Amino acid sequence: MFGIGSTELIIILVVALIVIGPQKLPDLMRTLGKGLSEFRSMSNDVKRTLDQEVSAADEERRKREVAEKDAQRKKEEQEAMEKARSEEAESEDGASGESTEKLADSSSEESTEESDVEKQHVAAGAETDKVEGEKA
Repeated sequence: MFGIGSTELIIILVVALIVIGPQKLPDLMRTLGKGLSEFRSMSNDVKRTLDQEVSAADEERRKREVAEKDAQRKKEEQEAMEKARSEEAESEDGASGESTEKLADSSSEESTEESDVEKQHVAAGAETDKVEGEKA
């Protein structure tokens, strides 16, 4: 129990019997037994409370870790989405840049064709005026 052997325990009991007396020794042993059982129950309560607190702290730590991992995962997903969007936007800008260049080229060609057509109309109108002037 406390490092006390059986012979030492017998010696302690004999000394207690001599000092306390045979009438009071059973009451003393009963009181001592109740005190020890109460001490054990209190120590078990303290141990149980400490175990509960440690378990609660561990659970809280695990929840925090899970929340941090979830936040990190969401952040990585969001960064991946933003990266994909930016790459998509860049590819669209590149494609629309090419199409803008094509539109600019085609519109300049169209304006050149329109100016050629206008020149032909003006020339034709001038010739028509000239022919009408000669007829008059």
